[in-house]
Amino acid sequence: MNPFNALIVRTLPFVPKPLVRVVASRYVAGETLEDAVRSVRALNAEGCSATLDVLGEDMTRVDEAEETVAEYRRALDAIAGNGLDANISIKLTALGLKLDRSRCREQFGRILEAARARGTFVRIDMEDSSVTEETIRIYLESRGQTDGVGFVLQAYLRRSQEDARRAASVRANVRVCKGIYREPPELAFTGRDEIRDSFAAIVDGLLAQGCFVGIATHDAALVERALATVRRLGLAREAYEFQMLLGVAVELRRRLVAAGHRLRVYVPYGQAWHAYSLRRLKENPAIAGQIVKGMFGSR
Repeated sequence: MNPFNALIVRTLPFVPKPLVRVVASRYVAGETLEDAVRSVRALNAEGCSATLDVLGEDMTRVDEAEETVAEYRRALDAIAGNGLDANISIKLTALGLKLDRSRCREQFGRILEAARARGTFVRIDMEDSSVTEETIRIYLESRGQTDGVGFVLQAYLRRSQEDARRAASVRANVRVCKGIYREPPELAFTGRDEIRDSFAAIVDGLLAQGCFVGIATHDAALVERALATVRRLGLAREAYEFQMLLGVAVELRRRLVAAGHRLRVYVPYGQAWHAYSLRRLKENPAIAGQIVKGMFGSR
């Protein structure tokens, strides 16, 4: 990261929220479920599927999980009631994973049962490495109850190759992404090529072993590598999908849809939009620079 971009990243926490909102609106559907439904409808009209993600993680009180469960049940009702092509994604720390693992399992079970009753798929998102093993365990427990659940592997984690073998053994539905959390080098690859190679190897291995894979990347080179694997294996359209974040790589997204590939867009919403937006902007300082310029007005 060049010095100017590094300065931008350090400045972001001090930027007024209204300015963050202006640029971050491309990444977040809004604060309400109604905002999210509008975004999903627009994506569906474009030929994309969607995943609703209620923002909020690393809660500080166990009772906060009740609000999260209630919101996910509302989201499930909205998906069914509006006939949306969408599913849901859940971060287990938003259900208290770091505070009370037993209670987290109970809360997740409530959401999973509500989703199963409505025929909606649930993705368990992956967070930092301190909860990787427990997240996989909860996935495997849930997989014993329903096929309508999947989880995520982060390619930059050194353990993910072995975790992919575990996933393949149960024909898991897996979303593969690069990973965004800060991890020590003994746990995670740090080089760009290392991460890319790990990503491609995990995707290739899972597809070859019959797993449904959500290929979650905005990296055009990795998209091409995945497409080459799909062609080599002669996979049907139903065996995989590409996944992207709202507001990112829109032209690449449209090209993949136009070529006949399935594509799912993650649609985050909720009151915790600010923290999520800062994390997204820190990953892309060039876009964050628009906010900094906005503080001084356009010339």
